[in-house]
Amino acid sequence: MGWDGIGVEGKGNPERVAGGGGTGGPPPAPAVPPAPGRGSWNTPGTRGPACACVCTCVHVCGCARTCVLCGGSPLFQSTQAGLDYAHQHGIAILEKELAQLKLPDISGDTRVLRVGKVHYELSRLRLRDFHLPYSRITPVSNVGLQVSISNAFAELDGDWRVKLFFVRDHGSFNLKVENVYIKISLRLGSDTTGKPTISTSDCSASISKVRVLFSGKLGWLYNLFHKTIESRLRKILEVKVCDSVAKSVNKELQTYIQTLPVTAKIDNKTGIDYSLVAPPRATAQSLDADLKGEFYSLAKRFTVPFSPLPLAFPSDHERMVYFGASSYFFNTAGIAYQKAGALVFEITEAMIPKEAGFRLDTSVFSAFIPQLEEMYPNMPMKFRLSAPTAPFLTIGPGGISFQPIVDAQAYAILPNSSLVPLFLLSLTGNVSAVINERSGRIVGSLDVGRIRISLKDSAVGTFQVRMMQSIMNVFTSSTLLPRVNARLHEGFPLPLLDRIQLSNVLVKFHQNFLLLGADVHFQPLV
Repeated sequence: MGWDGIGVEGKGNPERVAGGGGTGGPPPAPAVPPAPGRGSWNTPGTRGPACACVCTCVHVCGCARTCVLCGGSPLFQSTQAGLDYAHQHGIAILEKELAQLKLPDISGDTRVLRVGKVHYELSRLRLRDFHLPYSRITPVSNVGLQVSISNAFAELDGDWRVKLFFVRDHGSFNLKVENVYIKISLRLGSDTTGKPTISTSDCSASISKVRVLFSGKLGWLYNLFHKTIESRLRKILEVKVCDSVAKSVNKELQTYIQTLPVTAKIDNKTGIDYSLVAPPRATAQSLDADLKGEFYSLAKRFTVPFSPLPLAFPSDHERMVYFGASSYFFNTAGIAYQKAGALVFEITEAMIPKEAGFRLDTSVFSAFIPQLEEMYPNMPMKFRLSAPTAPFLTIGPGGISFQPIVDAQAYAILPNSSLVPLFLLSLTGNVSAVINERSGRIVGSLDVGRIRISLKDSAVGTFQVRMMQSIMNVFTSSTLLPRVNARLHEGFPLPLLDRIQLSNVLVKFHQNFLLLGADVHFQPLV
């Protein structure tokens, strides 16, 4: 099975891992450091490079089991534990549906030995309850899901009327249905929008024991041909049970699984495509579904210029569900932001904290570039950071890592507010990420190592850039990084069904992908 960028598996305690290593996606291209926090790098109020460089490194999707993934699509899977949990809630809904079965009136003629022809009518059949004490759900390869219910039982009341020659009478009866066996096959598919679909492909119900007790003056007469009545009621119930199952699946289950989002808008620049690329499929141990798993530019869709690498999903069933996100998936985010022109960020005087101890102007930088004070004395400055290429990250057992390469263009701001380019620096350094889940959202934070700088171009002559090392470190630690981490702390939503909450979250890193495991909790409507 192939994996683009996301997968999920079923059954944890929070665990964070940070660090580097791993491969996946295109050949190592330069990565861009994440953008500051309130917006895209060049648009206030949007998310930008934070997502492109790191926030993108944290998305996971689907519900999955353990398996080996290869090929192109991310994987959505559910383990037996996850299926069992969903099954419990499904059975509770089905019990309520069956308890509301509407049964038709029954009438007919029968001949009773030594009595003669009897006309009977059964009406106002009312189910008291319907219990499904034993049931199981199993994935069936190349079929879908199979639900088996055994030893179910029900009880209903009704009224009877009888006509024998010129004698008429009426009364009530009680019916007990026992040893009910139901087998339901569920077919899984997808619609044209990439949302999952579900329907009943087969249903059979068999009732091995039906007992009717009639009361009234002529109740004894009914009891003489109760087998005829029981046979008719058995057949009606068997048909009605399967009709109710189909109705419950189409009305309740199909409507509910359609709440799974297939796209999510991240900001005014990008979105994520979670759509199914093929119908879900069942294996002997799990339920799997291939997902698109790609970031895209809202302005224009693009073709990803590299293919996903095969992934070895671990055999781990400690949680109900597992979510996986590959380096391929994350790296499509960098391309999306690059295509959207969002990997630009400006540092101005107003963004420098007072405790930094310096101002962003030519008088400060003239200590390293003497000619700067002569050319542009005491003029404010600004830096514009941009990514020469789309960000690229790697995932390995040690965590998520970057080696960003960023162009930092310095400008002097003239009295008329026009900008004069001064010099262009190239920045690089090691970046690691910590990833976690909070309230159904993927959140994270970055840690940046020492920044290394080099001079790419200068309009003010040559100078020793190493003298600017401390200033660049301040820019990174006190200006850029806090904004990025503030944005990453907000996170972005996982594609979860309505009313699903995650708990006991576990985050682990593997070669080329991140694995998030969790237990799930369903909140029924009040």
